[in-house]
Amino acid sequence: MQTPVPAATGDTAGHDAAVRQLIASYRAIPRDATVRLAKKTSNLFRARAAANAPGLDVSGLTGVLRVDPVNRTADVAGMCTYEDLVAATLPHGLAPLVVPQLKTITLGGAVTGLGIESTSFRNGLPHESVLEMDILTGAGEVLTVTPDGEHADLFHGFPNSYGTLGYCTRLRIELEPVQPYVALRHLRLHDLDQLQQQMDAIASAGEHEGVRVDYLDGVVFTAAESYLTLGTLTAEPGPVSDYTGRDIYYRSLQQRSTDRLTIHDYLWRWDTDWFWCSRAFGAQNPTIRRFWPKRLLRSSFYWKLIALDHKYDVADRLEARKGRPPRERVVQDVEVPIERTADFLRWFLDTIPIEPLWLCPLRLREVAGATGTEAGRRTWPLYPLHPGRTYVNVGFWSSVPVDPAGPEGATNRKIEEIVTEFDGHKSLYSDSYYTPETFAELYGDSTYQALKRRYDPESRLLDLYAKAVRRK
Repeated sequence: MQTPVPAATGDTAGHDAAVRQLIASYRAIPRDATVRLAKKTSNLFRARAAANAPGLDVSGLTGVLRVDPVNRTADVAGMCTYEDLVAATLPHGLAPLVVPQLKTITLGGAVTGLGIESTSFRNGLPHESVLEMDILTGAGEVLTVTPDGEHADLFHGFPNSYGTLGYCTRLRIELEPVQPYVALRHLRLHDLDQLQQQMDAIASAGEHEGVRVDYLDGVVFTAAESYLTLGTLTAEPGPVSDYTGRDIYYRSLQQRSTDRLTIHDYLWRWDTDWFWCSRAFGAQNPTIRRFWPKRLLRSSFYWKLIALDHKYDVADRLEARKGRPPRERVVQDVEVPIERTADFLRWFLDTIPIEPLWLCPLRLREVAGATGTEAGRRTWPLYPLHPGRTYVNVGFWSSVPVDPAGPEGATNRKIEEIVTEFDGHKSLYSDSYYTPETFAELYGDSTYQALKRRYDPESRLLDLYAKAVRRK
């Protein structure tokens, strides 16, 4: 870590040129064609129709424009990855308030499509640390939007809009101080009610047994074996573990009760094995892992393997050779109120043959200087969580055999129904099957339609339901 230095400024002239190029590419798209980003990578699991026109040129919108260590802010281009953002902020002893788990998630993507991580019990979601944004709207103009300005409605309606209200070209975000290391405690829990109670207590108090908790998440292996991982920032030097090669992070939870990582390796602890999903590619087999290039132990490479599978139906072909049915992809993150977490986990473990499950508690962030439970938190109408209420994100990423007697997406539909029954929400980065009426009720449709009329009056951009459910 370094002592704060004067604010560093990136290539603002280059950024301005990149914005002009973006606008030019937008104007070049025929008015009857679907507008999409021209980028090769994505962190979406949702299938979509093939593009019918050239995409938006965002190739120049990938950098960190400015890190201001004095005011603890950063100005970042919309397509900048968190990997590059963290690399720019850590030398100043700073990090974004929420750093989503995978390196190639972009800041603009995490804001328009939501993101979460182990600071979310105290810092909320990535869009809650945004101070202002420049957004290219469906009307073809770039607007600077802030929480209280002329376009405050777009500022608050942008999260969970997935590019259907516009695209970020620049964001100014808050940063927070960090230390060189994170000390970890892995608490073993033996039943789901105990897990829920302990998680609720720690998330509320921000400490456990008198020790501050800066990071909090968990893993459920079975109903009788789960872990909460409590991370505490520290400057105390000492040995650290390395989970970027032979050793696998999520297995360490079962093998040791305490651990230490550098802050860099903590932030990216899940990326090396894409949580535990690298096992689907054989990367956790000790014999294979021994020869697997270390530079390819990362989520971006697994994405390439997934793309090949989708293109050539590799997995389903292998299943067919074994006389098995094709498989339904069940790749989802859902939020349920913390008081329903144990009930949801019991239902899931009894119903869906997927394990492990990731847990991450979250609360809407309190706004400095505000008073009262409601006044102290902003609300976000397209993903309406209740202020002052603790939720738990449950992540599960795998597949199950297709039910030949059921409708398309039968398992995903069951999950949607139970999450709604439990007063929860589901992220929209993957397959969804909601009816238009249910979707409108859950995702703030009246606000959304007003925003579409104001900022995309000719409907140049896709409708959210069409994009998230109809996969246009």
